[in-house]
Amino acid sequence: MKALVSIIMGSTSDLKVMEKAAAFFDEMEIPFEMNALSAHRTPEEVEKFAKGAEANGIKVIIAGAGMAAHLPGVIASMTPLPVIGVPINASLDGMDALLAIVQMPPGIPVATVGINGALNAAILAAQMMAVGDGEMMNKIKTFKNNLKQKIVKANEELSKVGYKFKVN
Repeated sequence: MKALVSIIMGSTSDLKVMEKAAAFFDEMEIPFEMNALSAHRTPEEVEKFAKGAEANGIKVIIAGAGMAAHLPGVIASMTPLPVIGVPINASLDGMDALLAIVQMPPGIPVATVGINGALNAAILAAQMMAVGDGEMMNKIKTFKNNLKQKIVKANEELSKVGYKFKVN
């Protein structure tokens, strides 16, 4: 089994957020790898990873980073693969990371999800890969249908909640 997605975080303190992506890939049976790399503390390792990711079979990279949040952009500058940035709420309610990741210069795009949005990053990565993979597309469709069913069930449960002036 060879990883299709790489989950990268600036440090293991980001694991609490990034593990939501890992859990989704496990559920969807998508092979992934997970590493800590720092754009500031281990720049040579970041460069080696980014330049070798395509040759190693990686299709999409998810990079989580807080504060200065350079990691997703640095990786994107060195690979032709799609990079999805996850801003981590490490300071300033995560706004500093969000703005650092989303404001990339022309030619170096980083798809950016919401603050601490690792699950959405994983779903987006799977959707990107599913474009050329019918089996994965079916898994995505099933996942999305299950989301709909959760809301249908929630409304059934809400219909049983009674209040004096509730009319539905």
